[in-house]
Amino acid sequence: MTIAEEAAPPVHRFPNPLSRRFFQICTAATAAVVEPAGLTPLEFAVMAYVNSKIGEPDIDQTSLAARLGIDRNNTSLLVSSLEANGLLERRVSGTDRRVRLVRLTGKGEKLFAQLEPKALAGQNQLLDVLADDEREQFLDMLVRVIEANRALARPGAGRRKRNGSS
Repeated sequence: MTIAEEAAPPVHRFPNPLSRRFFQICTAATAAVVEPAGLTPLEFAVMAYVNSKIGEPDIDQTSLAARLGIDRNNTSLLVSSLEANGLLERRVSGTDRRVRLVRLTGKGEKLFAQLEPKALAGQNQLLDVLADDEREQFLDMLVRVIEANRALARPGAGRRKRNGSS
């Protein structure tokens, strides 16, 4: 155990700080897998949502933003970054010219296929402290809490509003 680990404050049973710490841990585990490929965890999340194996290729950017839980502007920046690297392509919808549909390129599909098993293994490793039935219960409970509170899942919720005097 490192000095920093020994000096860490105790974990309290309060949903907000617990969920934040869990998010940090999951993000760090994903980053360890995707950073060598030049990706951020959020860029990898985009790839997970738009790949042809387990995702929704040709999803529109607004729906993608909702699934990621981030605003449309940040989604557009992520899509642009992946597009610039040849990993993703966007096209205009045939039914609504204002809508942009996104999917992985062949290069993006290949990279996702290489990274996805490692990322999944890293996420599963986090849950190794739980027995198999506990792991399923934990995930089921997370899904249940998230689904029951969808109205609170808004990008930017809880942030301070900027005022013009700053």
